[in-house]
Amino acid sequence: MPLDIPFKDLLDSLPVYQPGRPIEEVARELGMPAEEIIKLASNENPFGPSPRAMEALRRSLEKLHLYPDGNSFYLKGALAERLRMKPGNIVLGNGSNEVLELIGHALLEPGVEAVVSQYCFAVYPIVTHLFGAQLVTVPADELGHDLKAMRNAVTGRTRVVFVANPNNPTGTLIPNADLIAFIEDMPSNILVVVDEAYTEFLEEPPDLLPLIREQRVPNLVVTRTFSKIFGLAGLRIGYGVGHSELIAALEKTREPFNLNAAAQTAALAALDDDEHVDKTKSNNREELRKLESALESRGLEYVPSAGNFSLVRVGHGATVFRGLQKEGVIVRPMAGYGLPEWIRVTVGTPPENRRFLEALDRVLDN
Repeated sequence: MPLDIPFKDLLDSLPVYQPGRPIEEVARELGMPAEEIIKLASNENPFGPSPRAMEALRRSLEKLHLYPDGNSFYLKGALAERLRMKPGNIVLGNGSNEVLELIGHALLEPGVEAVVSQYCFAVYPIVTHLFGAQLVTVPADELGHDLKAMRNAVTGRTRVVFVANPNNPTGTLIPNADLIAFIEDMPSNILVVVDEAYTEFLEEPPDLLPLIREQRVPNLVVTRTFSKIFGLAGLRIGYGVGHSELIAALEKTREPFNLNAAAQTAALAALDDDEHVDKTKSNNREELRKLESALESRGLEYVPSAGNFSLVRVGHGATVFRGLQKEGVIVRPMAGYGLPEWIRVTVGTPPENRRFLEALDRVLDN
């Protein structure tokens, strides 16, 4: 008997997020031991979680029968101190993706628009469509943001503009002065969301927080995550920083206890793990340089990256993706982003990167 429940019409056209394939799933599919497979698909930290976070987690396990602090008092306070903001300027989410969804709850609805760049992070279109708003996609400029065209795309119906810097999946970076000028030029009734998931990998990241701290741009929110350089992707911890009135509005849309106790404990400890962050950043800087040099020597086109990944043109991306999987190397095919000739590969440890390149050679030779 068929299901007779009348779902919302928008679900028919709602895009579905396709994550990087888990090691265990690929191992089952190929009949390979999981320990022989490496995952370079989701821009995770190749060194694993912050050791300080792991130690704090072990100490906290006996309290997991208790509900978490619904306001994440200590984590929010530590972030506020670190960022020189007030706790009322910070909202925490189950990953920064949830913060993006909270923005959708607060601002997006049928009849309004959200502006994004071509090849933007997949969650921006998903959130926009989820709330019935119209997505306005601006053609990219050499796979990066065309800020002038994005500003020209803003209309009286625009409510949100999404910008990722560095951009995922392309790795492109907006010059600091250009980004700040773009933010300051935006009409005050339009929210600018700057997604800084990879900002810790930058040598000279733009400092947008004074725009919020000094209330120069109250219509700005900056989102960040603990999933990347801190190595806590499995615990899903993200946050947004913005004007206190904006954050108060987002808090109204947040589910109770959205950040679990383990996540709060781990994130609080990871904030002080400078050794882990520095080690990860140093490895990424050196190995990304080597990876791009190796790709260039093979005559493969790539996008110079400001993140912890590289976008590589390999011909038929899906075919190369499947071939690499058979070699025990998981990468990310990019057809879902409108880039069918490309794959995205995370910067791993030196042995992981060598294995990827050796496997890529074999796949491309076939």
